[in-house]
Amino acid sequence: MGIRAVTSNGVGSQGEASTTGNLDSTLAEFTPAGSVVKQWDVTGKIDGMGADSATGQVLATVNEDSKSSLYTVSGGTITHYTYTPSSLPHLGGTDAIAVFNGQILISASAPGTSGKAPASAPAVFVVTLNAGAKTAAVAPFFADNATANGVNGSNAGKKVTLALTDPDSNGVVPSSSPEFAGDFMLNSQGDEDLIFSGASGQNLQVVKISNSVDDIAWATSASGTLYTTDSGADTIDAVTGSFAPGTAYTAVTPCNADSAPSTCPGPGFPANSLGTINLKTGAVGKVTIIGPVTPKGMIFVP
Repeated sequence: MGIRAVTSNGVGSQGEASTTGNLDSTLAEFTPAGSVVKQWDVTGKIDGMGADSATGQVLATVNEDSKSSLYTVSGGTITHYTYTPSSLPHLGGTDAIAVFNGQILISASAPGTSGKAPASAPAVFVVTLNAGAKTAAVAPFFADNATANGVNGSNAGKKVTLALTDPDSNGVVPSSSPEFAGDFMLNSQGDEDLIFSGASGQNLQVVKISNSVDDIAWATSASGTLYTTDSGADTIDAVTGSFAPGTAYTAVTPCNADSAPSTCPGPGFPANSLGTINLKTGAVGKVTIIGPVTPKGMIFVP
C-alpha cells in the first residue's frame, strides 16, 4: 500500500512562483513506514487530491483559487489535463476530488477570484476526462445557491437556500457512518456548512457546524491509522489507537472561518487541531492525543 502526500514548495494558490522562483509542487508516494517510493514534480500548487479505487488512478488539482488544471497519475505515468471551458463558470479554481458512483466530483473553490461569480455558479463539478485531447470537461453537480433540507439548529426541518462562498474539501461518506452513509459530502469551509448529496446532486441536506473544518475522515474499523498532514512542520503524522467505527474525525481550522481575523492564529482563533464532528447536532469536539498535531489533510487507513 502507498500513501500519497503533497508539498507545494511555496507556490501560490494561482500558480505564482515561490520566493525562490519555484513553480512546481511535489507529489510523493510513501510507504506506511515513511519511506519514499516515488515522486513527481508538477507545475502549480497542488491542493486537492483523490483516487479512483476501481482503476488505481490518482487525481490532483492545482491552483485552488484560479488558473487551475488537473493531473492524473496512473501506472507511474503523470498526465496533465486542461479544463474545458478554460474559463470556469464560477471564476475561481478547483480543489478536493472524490470519485462517487463512477463520477469524478471536484470542488469549485474560491468562487469570484477573477470576477463576480453568479449566485448560481457550480459548487461542485462533474468532470469527464478526454485522454486523447488531454481535456477535463466540467458540468455542474449542484450550485452555490441550491436548495437544501436543513438538518440541525434553527434550520432543522426547513428548506434552506444555500449561499456558499468557500467550497473546499469533499469526500464520500462510508457505510459505517451512522449519518449520511453512502452520500457525497462537500465542506464549505468558511461558511461552516456541510452539504450532503446522493448520486443525482438533488435532495441536498445541510448541517451547520460549530467551527470551520478542513478534511474529514471516518474511522471504518476499531483499529487502524489516521494519517494527517502538518504543513507547518512539513510532516505526515500517524495517529493510532482505538477508534469507534463511524466516527467523523476532522482538521479543525478556526483561522479559515469567514469571521477569522487577518492575523491568525490569535485570541479566540487558535491553530488547527484534531477534532470530531457530530453529524446530528453539528457540534465540533476536540480529540486529546499524545504529541503535537496541527492537521490539514486527513485519511483513515483500516
